[in-house]
Amino acid sequence: MGRGAGRQRRALVWAVLGTMAATPAAAQSVGLCEGYGPQSPRDIAAPGGTNPVVTAPAPPPTQMNLCNIHVHAPAEHKGPGYSVPNPNGGYDCDGANALSAAERQDPADGRGAFYGAVPGDTIEVHWVYTSCTVTPGMGLSACVSDQCANPQLRVEAQVFLLVNDPAAADFASFIYRGRAAGHEQPRSLPDTTGEPVVYSGSTTGPTYDESKCSPLSVTWSVRPNCARLDVSSLNAWAQAGNVFNEYRVHGVRRLVVSPELLAPIGARPSN
Repeated sequence: MGRGAGRQRRALVWAVLGTMAATPAAAQSVGLCEGYGPQSPRDIAAPGGTNPVVTAPAPPPTQMNLCNIHVHAPAEHKGPGYSVPNPNGGYDCDGANALSAAERQDPADGRGAFYGAVPGDTIEVHWVYTSCTVTPGMGLSACVSDQCANPQLRVEAQVFLLVNDPAAADFASFIYRGRAAGHEQPRSLPDTTGEPVVYSGSTTGPTYDESKCSPLSVTWSVRPNCARLDVSSLNAWAQAGNVFNEYRVHGVRRLVVSPELLAPIGARPSN
């Protein structure tokens, strides 16, 4: 591939990756997109799918580089612990309506540093990993480089119910910590919300729907149950500043349900 073609390829990858965390108006469905690999998000409790495109599974997260962390609201995926449809698209945690008044009280009084997130909200956090040797940064263009324009991508996903409760999970446990064993890594990943469902999919975000598909392949690892997250810890992450310049929630892609756009779970990645 010549230099000009290489630059065009990088520009395409950067543009597509950038839509994963963007928040434009949702696309209007006009018919199924054709010829694309399996798409995301999906109902992780429904294993069916007929998409024939097979992609190589990405390595485990400890063997890849964390390149981005971002937050969608509500959950993009549907799972056993977050199956309540949200009027704006996506899904809420099943226990969201059972919170007490104290748990729903906003300690920041509507002025939290992480914009668009208050107690009672459901969020889905994506830890994005790349096979490229990169430094974590703002936007998903941080997942590619001039030397690595076509990476393997992996997303570790966890759905959280935001609460006003210092005893709930602390987001500081899951933020970027630096290099470990030669790879960029978070402090930890959630490990108390069930065995992750691993499947072959795509990038997400409201730019895409069932008529406008993402061309990039992603190995997804999605935990099936919600976890309670102290909203003050999310605000603290934004207030302190972070290498991802994350300070607001991003929109969601509507659930992909057409079998033609889904890979059968269990017949694809196993890492």
